[in-house]
Order: sequence, then structure tokens, then C-alpha cells
Amino acid sequence: MTNSVTVKRLQKNTESMKKKKKKKREKKKKRNRSRKKEKKGKKMMLRMRGFIPSNSKTELILWILWKTMLLVFNLISNSSALNMKLLLRRKGKHLQIASGSAKKARLEDVSGAACMDEIMKAMNYGRRRKSKEPKKRGRQKGSKNKLSRDVARMLGEATLYYAHCRYEEAISVLHQIVLQAPDLPDSYHTLGLVYTAMGDKKRALGFYMLAAHLKPKDASLWKLLMSWSIEQGDIGQANYCLSKAITSDPEDIQLRFHRAALYLELGDYQKAAESYEQIHQLCLENIEALKTGAKLYKRCGQLERSIAMLEDYLKGCPTEADLSVVDLLAVILMDNNEHIKALQHIERAKLIYCSGRELPINLMIKAGICHIHLGDMEKAEIQFCVLERERAYHHTDLVFEVADSLKDLGHYNLALKYYKMLEGVGSSHVGSLHLKIAHCYLSLEERLQAIIFFDKAIQTFADNVDARLTLASLLLEESKDDEAISLLSPPSNLDSSDPHSDQSKPWWLDEKIKLKLCHIYRAKGMLENFVDAIFPLVRESLYCETLRQKVRVKKRLSRRDLLERIKVLDNCGTDNLFGGFRPVASSSDLLKASRAKKLLRKKEEKKAKALAAGDDWQSDSSDDEPLLQIQREAPLPNLLKEEELHHLIVDLCQALATLRRYSDALETISLSLRLASNMMSAEKKEELRTLGAQLAYTTTEPKHGFDYVKYVVQQNPYSFAAWNCYYKVISRLENRDSRHSKFLHHMQGKLKDCIPPMLISGHQFTMGCHHQDAARKYLEAYKLLPESPLVNLCVGTALINLALGFRLQNKHQCLAQGLAFLYNNLRLSKKSQEALYNIARACHHVGLVSLAATYYEKVLAIHEKDYPIPKLPSEKPDMEHLKPGYCDLRREAAYNLHLIYKKSGALDLARQVLKDHCSF
Repeated sequence: MTNSVTVKRLQKNTESMKKKKKKKREKKKKRNRSRKKEKKGKKMMLRMRGFIPSNSKTELILWILWKTMLLVFNLISNSSALNMKLLLRRKGKHLQIASGSAKKARLEDVSGAACMDEIMKAMNYGRRRKSKEPKKRGRQKGSKNKLSRDVARMLGEATLYYAHCRYEEAISVLHQIVLQAPDLPDSYHTLGLVYTAMGDKKRALGFYMLAAHLKPKDASLWKLLMSWSIEQGDIGQANYCLSKAITSDPEDIQLRFHRAALYLELGDYQKAAESYEQIHQLCLENIEALKTGAKLYKRCGQLERSIAMLEDYLKGCPTEADLSVVDLLAVILMDNNEHIKALQHIERAKLIYCSGRELPINLMIKAGICHIHLGDMEKAEIQFCVLERERAYHHTDLVFEVADSLKDLGHYNLALKYYKMLEGVGSSHVGSLHLKIAHCYLSLEERLQAIIFFDKAIQTFADNVDARLTLASLLLEESKDDEAISLLSPPSNLDSSDPHSDQSKPWWLDEKIKLKLCHIYRAKGMLENFVDAIFPLVRESLYCETLRQKVRVKKRLSRRDLLERIKVLDNCGTDNLFGGFRPVASSSDLLKASRAKKLLRKKEEKKAKALAAGDDWQSDSSDDEPLLQIQREAPLPNLLKEEELHHLIVDLCQALATLRRYSDALETISLSLRLASNMMSAEKKEELRTLGAQLAYTTTEPKHGFDYVKYVVQQNPYSFAAWNCYYKVISRLENRDSRHSKFLHHMQGKLKDCIPPMLISGHQFTMGCHHQDAARKYLEAYKLLPESPLVNLCVGTALINLALGFRLQNKHQCLAQGLAFLYNNLRLSKKSQEALYNIARACHHVGLVSLAATYYEKVLAIHEKDYPIPKLPSEKPDMEHLKPGYCDLRREAAYNLHLIYKKSGALDLARQVLKDHCSF
């Protein structure tokens, strides 16, 4: 048993010894073979570099190719397409074809090889040889990505063509390379170089983009693409390239500055602040990025994050720090009313960062302002002493800051002290300085000084509306009305060359100026100036509100507006090789653009369907102008809501009525009541309607006043004054208004015992020669009011007119009845001159001339005194155009009597009557 075991062990030992010897022999052979290859390669390199003369034709061609590649490097560096220094750092890397996996090695630029060994390995030019590199055991990961011999040869040819400016041939060869190796970035990069040299930047950009995607870690290429995209105005593509460049070179601070600037331009302050914060984290020495990020966070409303950024920086600087950060932190805390915390930071900076030396003056001033807010004026004055030692014009901003703080806290005398330090200092703040001094004097109730400084401020700031209004109020308080009017009136030297002519609205057209001016005119009784100042504003405001209420349609965007919104999506560079980059815009703008695109597509579909069906299609582009008018803002938006403006409308309408501009007054009232459904109380509406009714029977064209008198009658149906006002309005209408007939019929059916509508209907029938209908209406009124002289007179005249008709059979009876009513009127009137004249005129009318002459003589025997003509309650008696004796009817009676005498042949008697009663 033991012998067999020992035999087996001896056999194993001999076999192991044989294997070891065999391995040693193989290693020795490999070592000798590699040494021969190295010697041969070094000899070839020396020949190509010119140190050893070459005898082989193949080696001569390789030497020429090497020199050509060096020339290409120089050309590339001159065109700033590639960075030569960056490429020369890659001497030890092998060229590999780029694969789709991110884990595989990327292909390095063939033109960027730093030595001939790399070219030989990539191209394997000449006859077939075995690899001169020692083979590695195990699995070789990059074995599948080696550049093929034909592709490498064609790439070298294309490079030579490019170097000799034979661009067409280079493009042809490079296209063949793309067909054989579509994932090789160097071919696309060379195509970009070729097209750049040819001046075709659009195609060059596309090939550079392909090369960059195949070599995503090449930051210089992404930077080049970013700059080209910005030149072409493709912001979306530039943003995409910028993101890729930052990914490939995350430590490049300049790229992040570009991104932050892009966010600022778009108004996305949140992302801009985050970008500046990242810049500061990468480069802690960049204090400007820190401060800019803090300011942007503050602008976004994130005060806590802004303060935390600055405090973290100060915590990381235990011995030395930038004091501008302390200054900014103090400003942010003071704006947030955290003055105690701001003062603590300033004092800490004084102890730690400024030990043994004085604080900067800006921090001292801020410490003093904090003491003011905390109520410690003594310490504040100590801090402010530095401003007295220094000259004011060196620190005007700090003086302004101190004075403004004192003024805001009500310390006006101290504020004036610091403001006056800056008087006489020539600067651009003279106007604002005078304005602030004026406000301080105004708060101290020193009006004369305030007027002086307001006047100085207006000389500098002529367009400051608030300063003009305040100065005008002060002048009015000092009884300087004319100066206030001249201050608010337009300049007298206005011409076409005025600098305000290009502006939309100069100061003298401002609504506040016109309101103030019209109040002054109204107080002084200057009605024409008052109307001229305020009426255009009121009318425009009412029309704007009317259009806004009249057009109840949903807000509809025109085609022009939709196309304007879609422009955000059109800037994506769809004609580019790499179209479809996300547009650089805010989320709200992108949402609006996408909705506009869908809406426009629907409109186009509707248009196509309408045209296909043979219907007419009307574009909505003509609706742009009306929509713009509807969206126009009213000059006085709260015209019907504010109490003061309501009184202004009433005063305006009364002024217009006084100036006999009745149509303008009625139009103003009509528009106001139309808009006052929910904006005005019932009392205000009643006041406007009453005013409209008063204007309605005053104007010669009472068309717009019918609604007002109608409303007055509806509110007071049994008032004779209201019906008199109503009848006075409708009696002046040129044509019979259907609204009047309907309303009168409605009132008679509703109020059976109301006499005025019966009389008005009878009057309307009499004017239309419908005497039978008129008599019927008058008799209805007579049944309700038999003792009325007016009703008896109306019934008598209607019956007499009816008796003269052709269709009536019992004319004599009707005439007798009519005369009976007239005699009843005579009785009720106590035999007045007017009643006698009415009987005489009725007898004269029917041919009873003897009876008519008798009553005319009775009229001549009575002398009637003048008395005021009846007026409506709101009417003012106008007696100027009336001559004495306007109530006496003797002249009319004498004239009618002379006609009777003349017709009967008594000419002398007729002449005598005219001479006695109708001559002056």
C-alpha cells in the first residue's frame, strides 16, 4: 500500500517539473520576441522622424502622413475647433470606436494622436503584420472597438484632403466612413471642420452636434456648440448644449454663470439663485455669486434661505471675511424688521473682523439706523458723527439713508438736518432732495417752506404728478387759487416739437390733475372750465364701462394673439438636425403656448371643414380692434362707486344744463343709470332720475328724457306736477312715440280714477282731429271732477269741434251742449276775462258773430293784471322776454272783433277798434 502511494507521488512531481520547464521556455521566447518588436518599432520611428534614412517606400509614405497630421493639428488649433493642449495630454490612450454603452471607452480623436505609435495602432497601414504589443491574458474588453484598417486609412485620406483644401473629396470620403462606421465621432468632427472651412455653419453645427453626442465628455465641443447656437438665436439648443457642457465639465464656473444669466433673462429668479448658490459652493472665494444668490432668494420671498446663506459664510470665516457680506446681511435683516439681529452681526464683525481698527462707514451708519429703530437715539447720534467729520458729497447715499430712516420714523427735524447737509452738493439727486425736504416741512405744518421746496422739486421733476397735486393743495390753503390753476394747467408754449408729444400721456393729461383742476373750477364757479376739464374723462369712463358690460361674450383670443403665443414653441429650431429641444421659457408661457397651438389647430380644422363643405369662412382677424377697445381701461375706474365722484357727476350734469348742453347732460345720466345696477344706492339713482326729468322738459330734444319723466310719474301717479312734467316732454316730440301710447294705455288701465292720463289722451286725440274720442276721454274726466274749470273747457271745445263735423246728425244739440260746458267754465272762473274770451271765440268759430261780438266787447271792457306764468316746481321763472300786459287778452279780442266788423262792411268801425286797442 505504501509503495503504490509513493509511486504516485513521484509521478506527480515529475509532471509538475515538466510543466514548469515548459512555461519557462515559453516566457523566454515571448520576451525575446517582444524585444525584437520594440527594437524594430524604435528603428522605424527614428527613420520617420528623420534621424535614420528610410529605405522602404511604405515607411516614406508613413513619414509623409505624420508630417501632414502635424500640419492638421496647427490648422485645427488656429480655427479654435479643438484644443491642442488638451489633445496632447492623451498620449498614452488607445483610439477606440465609440460604443453605445456608457461603460465602454470612448473613441479618442484620430487627429489628436500625439505620436506615431498611436497612428500605427489605429491605421495598421501597409502589409499585414502581427501585433507588436505583447498579448494580454484573459478577456480583453476593448477588442471589439478597435478601428478597422480601411476606416483608418480613409480617415487619414480625408484629413489630407481637408489639409489641402480639397473639401469635396474630403466630404466624399467621410460619407463613406459614416456608412461603414456610423458611430465614429471623428468622421462627424472632420465633416464639421470641412463645412466650417466652406462657410456652411448650419451643416457644420449639425455634424458637430453628432460628434458631441458620440463624445459627450468633450466639454470644449459643447462650449463651441453653445456659442454657435447663441449666435443663431436658438436659445433652446444653446440651453441644451450648456447643460451637456456642465455635465461634462462640472467644475467650469463660467458655464454656471452662463446658466444663471439665462435664468435671469427668463425671469426665473428661483433657479438663478440656485445656480449662484452652486457657483459659490464650487468656488468659496467667489463672494459676488454668494451675494447675488442671496439677493435673488430675497426677491423670490425666501428670506430665511437668503439669510442662512450669508450666515453660513460668516460661520465658515472665523478670523477674516468679506465685510460686504455683513453689509448685505444687515440690509436684508433690516428690511425684515430684525434690527436687533442685524445689530448683533455688525457688532460681531467689529469684534472679530475689525479688531483694532474702525468699522467701515457703511456698517457704522447701519448700526446707527438700527439704534434709531430700537429707540436709542444717543447711540445713533454717536454712529452718525462720522458723517459730520466726512464731507457730505463723499457719502451722499449714506446721508440719504440716514435722513430717510429718520423721516420714516417721524423725526422730521433731525431728518432736515441731514437733508440740508446735501444742499448745494451738485448731484443727480437734487430733485428728490428738495421733494423730501418739502415733505418734512409739510409734516411739521410749515406750509410756506413746504411750498418753496415743492416748487424747487417741480422745476427738476416736472412730470411728478403727486408733487404738483400737493403743491396745488398748499396754494389753495394759502388762498392762491390762480397760482394753483396755472400750476395744474397745460403749458402755454405747447407745440409739435414738445418732448412729451412722443409719450402716451404727459402730466397735464393725468386723471388726478384733471380732477383736482375741475374741483378748483367748481369751487370758483367757472362752469365752462369745469365742464371742459372733467366732461371728457367722465364720458370716456362711462363708454368704457358700457362696452365692457355690453359685450358679455367669453374672452376670445384672435389669430394674431395665438400666433404670438406660439412663437415660444417655434423657437425650437425645428429645421435643425437636432430639433425638439425644450424651449427656454417659463412654465406659464409654455402652457399658454401649448393651449394656443391646440386652439389654432381646431380653428384650422373648422376652416378646412367649412371650405370642404362649400361654406364661406370669415376670419376673426377683424375682431382684434374691438377686443382691444373693450379691454381698454377706464380713466376713472371707480366713477360710480365713490361718493365724491357721484357728486361730481351730478354737478357736471347741472353745469351742462346751465350751459344749455342738455343732450350731453342727459347722455351722461343715461349711461350712469345704465351702469348703476349694482354700483349705486337707490338714493343716488333717484337723484339722477329726478335730475334727468328736470333736464328732459328743458331741452328742445327730449327724446332721451322720456324714461326719466316716465319714472317720475310711476313714482307719483296722482301728482299733477309730475303729469305736467310728463306732458311737457311728450308734447315736444316730433313724431308720436309708441312708448308714450303704450305707457298711457297702461296707466289708464291700472289707475281708473286718475284724471291726468284721461286729459292727456283727450289732448292727443284733439291734436289728431279725433274729436269724438277726445270728447269721450274728457267726459270720463268730467264724471270724476265736474267742478274743474279746465275739464269743462276741454269738454266744451271738444263738443263744439265735433259739431262742425260732417258725419254728426244732431249738430245743433251737440253745439248747445258744448256752449253749456263753456258757460259752466265761465261760472267756475267767476266770469274771468279768459272765460269770456273762450265763449266769444267759440261763437265766432261756429258763425254766431253777433253773440261773438257781444262777448268780445265784454272782454275789451275788462283790464286784466299781469301774474306769473305757472311753472313746474324745479323750473326757474324766465320773465325777461315778456312785455307788460302779457296776461291781458284785449288785443286778441280787438283783433277778432275788427275781423267781424270788416266782414260785415263796417270798415271805419273796424279801423277804430284796431286804433284804440292794437296800436302803441
